[in-house]
Amino acid sequence: MNRRTLLTQSSALGLGAALSVLPKVRAADQATNKLKVAVIALGRGMGHVQALLKLPDVEIAYLAETDPGRLEKGLKVVADAQATSCQGVRDFRKILEDKTVDAVFIATPNFWHTPMALLALQAGKHVYVEKPGSQNPGEAEALVAATLKSGKVVQMGNQRRTWMKEAIAALHGGAIGDVRFGRGFYYNSRKKVAQLDLPASADLDWNLWQGPVPNDVHHDVKKYAHYDWHWLWHWGNGELGNNGIHTLDILRWGLKGEYPTKVTYNGGRYFYQDEQETPDTGTAVYDFGHAGAEWVQSSCHPRAAEKPLAEVVFYGDNGTMAIARDSWTIYDPKGAEIGKGKGAGGGDPAHLGNFLDAIRGKTTLNSPIVEGQKSTMMCHLGNIAYRTQTVVRCDPKTGKLIDNPEGEKLWKRAAYREGWGM
Repeated sequence: MNRRTLLTQSSALGLGAALSVLPKVRAADQATNKLKVAVIALGRGMGHVQALLKLPDVEIAYLAETDPGRLEKGLKVVADAQATSCQGVRDFRKILEDKTVDAVFIATPNFWHTPMALLALQAGKHVYVEKPGSQNPGEAEALVAATLKSGKVVQMGNQRRTWMKEAIAALHGGAIGDVRFGRGFYYNSRKKVAQLDLPASADLDWNLWQGPVPNDVHHDVKKYAHYDWHWLWHWGNGELGNNGIHTLDILRWGLKGEYPTKVTYNGGRYFYQDEQETPDTGTAVYDFGHAGAEWVQSSCHPRAAEKPLAEVVFYGDNGTMAIARDSWTIYDPKGAEIGKGKGAGGGDPAHLGNFLDAIRGKTTLNSPIVEGQKSTMMCHLGNIAYRTQTVVRCDPKTGKLIDNPEGEKLWKRAAYREGWGM
C-alpha cells in the first residue's frame, strides 16, 4: 500500500471507524529488550535524545537533521554519553532502509508528522511522533488508518498523558463528583514573527526541510524556520496545534469526551501587525453534550496579574480540581482548599519509556495515536471554526463536519509536492 492509497482509504473509512481497535504488538517485538532507535529533527528532538540517554536498554543508532549545525551538536551529545556509535544523516529515509532500527522518534515540524510516520510504518518501524501528529484532519485519518493496518506501536508526544495519569484517575474516581466543565490555558509573551533568535545554517537542505509540502507562493520559508512556521496556515496549526493540544487532550480525557458536537473560536491577531496568520489571542469553546470545555489563549501577553490555578481546571458538582503537570489541588464549592495529590511524574523519560516498554510488550501505551488524534481533532476543528468564522457542528461519533462546505475545504491539503506520492 502506497501513501496515496493510505490517504484515500483512510478518508473513506472515517476517523471514528478507524479508532475502534488498538494495534497489536507482534510476539517477536515482545521478546525484544534492547531497542535501536533513531531521532529525527533536533530542535524538540534534543529533548528526545536527552530522555533516551537516561533510559535503559535503548541505543540511539541514528540522528537525522536537515540543518548540519544542529546535527553536529546532537551527535556530540550522544557521543559523550553513549558507548556505541551513532550515525548522523540529513535524509531520514536512509534510516528507514536499516532493518535493525526498531523505532523512530519524529520531532519535525507539524507538516512532516503524518507523511513521515506513514513512511516509517511502511518500513516496519514503531513510531513516536510529536504532537499534534497531523497538520489537518485528513492526515489524522490517514495516520490512524495506517497504524491500525500496520500493527505497530504508535505513541503521540503529549506527555501529560503520562504525567497526569493519577490526577485523572482521581477525577474519574469522584474527587469532585460529576464533572460538568473544564478549562485550559496558554499564556506567553511572544514577539513579532520572523524575529526569533533561531538562525538556520546556511547550508540547510530546504528542499528536504519542506519535504512533501509545496512551496508557499506568498511566504519565503527561510524567514520562518526554525519556529515561526507555526503561525502560517500553509505549514502550521497556530497555537492550538502548538500548545493547545496539551491541555485540550487532558480536558477531553477528564470529561470522557470523544468528539464535540459543536465548536467555536473567537479571537484574532491583536498585538502585532505582521505576517502572522494565526490568532495570538482568543478562546476555543467545545460542547460535548454532557459537558463542555474552553481553551483560553494569550500568546503575546502573559496576563501575569491573573495567573490561573493550574494548566487545567475541572468543575464538578462537589468542587473544583486544578491540575498542573503531575500534581493537583481540590477545592470545595466555596473555594476552600480541601485536598492535594501528587503523581509519579518522571518528565520526558517517563513518557518515552512508556512507548519503549509497550514495544517490548511490558505495558500498554499511555497515549496511543488513535486517542491522540481524537484530541488533535479538537485543534483542527477549533482552527476551522476560526478560519471560517462559523459555529462548527460535528458528528459526535466520527468528528466529521455537518453542513459546513467552507470547513470541508480545509479538511485536507489540496496538493503535496510532486515526487512524494502523497
